[in-house]
Amino acid sequence: MHQPKCLVFDIETSPLLVYAWGLGDQYVGLDQLHTDRYIIAWGAKWLGQSQVMYRDQRNKRDYKNDRELVTAIWHLLDEADIVITYNGESFDSRRLNARFMAYGMKPPSPYRHIDVYKVSRAKADFPSHKLAYQANRLCTNFPKLSHSEYPGLSLWVECMAGNKKAWAAMRTYNIHDVLSTEELYNKLKAWVPAIAPPVFIGTDVCARCGGKQFRSKGWAYTAMYRTQRLICKGCGAPKQGKREKR
Repeated sequence: MHQPKCLVFDIETSPLLVYAWGLGDQYVGLDQLHTDRYIIAWGAKWLGQSQVMYRDQRNKRDYKNDRELVTAIWHLLDEADIVITYNGESFDSRRLNARFMAYGMKPPSPYRHIDVYKVSRAKADFPSHKLAYQANRLCTNFPKLSHSEYPGLSLWVECMAGNKKAWAAMRTYNIHDVLSTEELYNKLKAWVPAIAPPVFIGTDVCARCGGKQFRSKGWAYTAMYRTQRLICKGCGAPKQGKREKR
């Protein structure tokens, strides 16, 4: 049976460069925009596989020409059945769609999106739902990196200036975010809503982790039927078992 291909990915974009009359919150008009944002790097991996793919603009004479970078990730999205991100529905996917449209590209083949950020916000009241907090709180293998050598915006500024050391830090940072997102998904997949697409397909396997061992949790009742409730011993996700007439 064909199992869905699940792509975990994360992108990095350049900041907008604008002319401003001062600091702090203020309106920035279109005539103040100097340079639009572009995709400068992305990391991606197929769920459960070891290889992390990475591309960036470090060797581009003009980093604003991101067509090659954008096209490469378009093909990965076109191949994916499911994508897994952290805040990717609001950020990564929409930023990529803007670049696809700018180049006159068609949408990639339809895929289902599991946004781990939305799962966390919907199911839990953490003090923060930023990736930095979530990864440091929940991840044991890939807590969030701080890129302390280039704090804050300076990492992006130095990359735009062609600093090779900064680009090496960007690569490490981007790949680590992909690995953090995958680990967070694996930690929280039992909490993913049942309406989300199954990662594994089959009547005898857990849709979230592929496990085949379950414990019984009694029955769920309707007016006409009762349905066996099962819990995956691997990840704790619920699963429906046999259904019987009452």
